[in-house]
Amino acid sequence: MAESKIPQVVVLGAGFGGLAFCQHFKNPSARVTLVDRTNHHLFQPLLYQVATAGLSAAEIAQPIRSILSDRPNITVLLDPVTDLNLARRQVVLESKTIVYDYLVLALGGRNNYFGHPEWESFAPGLKTLADAVHIRNQVLLAFEKAENTADAAEHKRLMTIVVIGGGPTGVELAGAFAELARHVLKRDFRHIDPAHAKIILIEGSLRVLSSFPEDLSKDTARQLEQLGVHLRTSTAVKNIRRGEVQLDGGEIIHAENIIWAAGVSASPLTEKLGVELDRAGRVKVNPDLSLPGHPEVFAIGDMAFMLQENGKAVPGVSPAAMQMAQHVAQIIDDELNGKAGTRAKFKYWDKGSMATIGRSKAVAVVGKIKLTGFVAWMAWLSLHLIFLIGFRNKLIVLIQWIYSYFTYKRGARIITERPPNLKNKG
Repeated sequence: MAESKIPQVVVLGAGFGGLAFCQHFKNPSARVTLVDRTNHHLFQPLLYQVATAGLSAAEIAQPIRSILSDRPNITVLLDPVTDLNLARRQVVLESKTIVYDYLVLALGGRNNYFGHPEWESFAPGLKTLADAVHIRNQVLLAFEKAENTADAAEHKRLMTIVVIGGGPTGVELAGAFAELARHVLKRDFRHIDPAHAKIILIEGSLRVLSSFPEDLSKDTARQLEQLGVHLRTSTAVKNIRRGEVQLDGGEIIHAENIIWAAGVSASPLTEKLGVELDRAGRVKVNPDLSLPGHPEVFAIGDMAFMLQENGKAVPGVSPAAMQMAQHVAQIIDDELNGKAGTRAKFKYWDKGSMATIGRSKAVAVVGKIKLTGFVAWMAWLSLHLIFLIGFRNKLIVLIQWIYSYFTYKRGARIITERPPNLKNKG
């Protein structure tokens, strides 16, 4: 234990895993310090709605301090983590160093460009509110620029959006961009027809949503094509430059907006732990989610790699992170209460997978039950409202969705970055 008589539990990251741990861990004898580089908990599954002007940033985020305001034993620190010293049980922050008795690593993931970090400048990913707002600004700016150009080639480039990666995020982005162009913006312009925008979804494997059953994957492709999305499966990206995507065969696609949704890796801080990592940088944890050789340190969510009994890895989804958090909270609580013994193994309860494709379009699989279309969309909507933090957020998001559904209007089409040609002109 640390020198203090009061056990110190440090949690790094206020995503689904970190926040769920704080909500489930209620041992009155311990102090909890929650550290995050932002002041809000972000509901990441709805980030694509902000990026495609469906929701505003405030509707999918909640201040961390507000969520935990009734927990006086929890201290929230807004501070980036710069280093970890497991031997001394220290977490090094930008402003100070804190000591722990137990450490919960829940820092989430980052975009994985598969050995091409230089692509990030030209193809932003979608991990933070800042990412979503930036993508929304750039997409809306592209239509504004197209309205002002008479050059046919430039017009075509400005109205082309490329999404790289056919997983749930890529599918959701492509479908939402298609609806934004064809239904939401169609009456907003006088010199261009936004419905002529070209949305291209590139996937390296044989099909989109490759983790879903094949029939649902095919149904997803059909629904995307109905929305006007151009699918390019079995297509590898060779290079990305500003405004250009070069494919393996040499073809070059010119596009004003290129969005990366092709891969996720763990926080780079895992490289400082001195333990075995998988190819995505995730910690290969013990069955109880602790780090090998460090029973006082746990990794959960996107930072953890663990095989289930069926040989498949626990997926990097929010329900898994929340279940991991509850498991770790129970272990620490038991040990602080003197119930130390053989730790229980973590078992993941798979509640199913879902992906939305567009307005009243989605696919879902829960056990052996497969859903598509409107029924799947309603299931998706209900599940996300249940997990959304804060009653006010749930109510606002529900009202916004109902309004958008019946009117095809979106109230978040605000550009908050000044166009380059207007900067420094007053």
